[in-house]
Amino acid sequence: MGLRDRFSKLTGGTRYVVSRLFLHLAGQEVAPILGVLNRTARSAMDADGDLEVLGEGLVEICQTLLQYDEYWLSAANEGDVFWSEGEAGDYVNELFTDSAQRYLSEPDFSNTPTDEPLSIPITRNLVVMITAAFTGEVPELETDLSNITALKDGLKALINLHYQEKLQAIQVHFSPAQLGDELTNDQLLQNFTELIPL
Repeated sequence: MGLRDRFSKLTGGTRYVVSRLFLHLAGQEVAPILGVLNRTARSAMDADGDLEVLGEGLVEICQTLLQYDEYWLSAANEGDVFWSEGEAGDYVNELFTDSAQRYLSEPDFSNTPTDEPLSIPITRNLVVMITAAFTGEVPELETDLSNITALKDGLKALINLHYQEKLQAIQVHFSPAQLGDELTNDQLLQNFTELIPL
């Protein structure tokens, strides 16, 4: 524990943690997950940032990812601790911008085609990026999540944070952003260099 951590504990400051995790899934069965991600993204947009709705979406996403753990291929995570809400907010915005700039990670709900083609290419790769800001200490998220057990514990911890009402901000990005888009192995290597095989 750093000196600043100890000092803030003494003065009773609020501890803010900002954590981002990446999870890469691969295989022909990743399409249903993309459906869940798009549905929760749409309801998050409709809810206009309502943290309760975002939290419920996060729970559904984490439960879905846990259900499809046999398709997990690689992962990574990063984060930081802040004693100022403003600094934590700035870091959340920084991570949001970075995640949104990754390959095809912004779903486009404006041009939903009316006549869907009968066969659309199914991506074999899917990367989910979850950024969460919360108060307190959550050891399961403040550790290296590049092994399957730690990652499962981290996703369960995110679910618990929603129910404990400790989440301050939630962002979920995913690549590709919609069915029909494809994330190739080359694009994966190029845009998600931090991923570590599980």
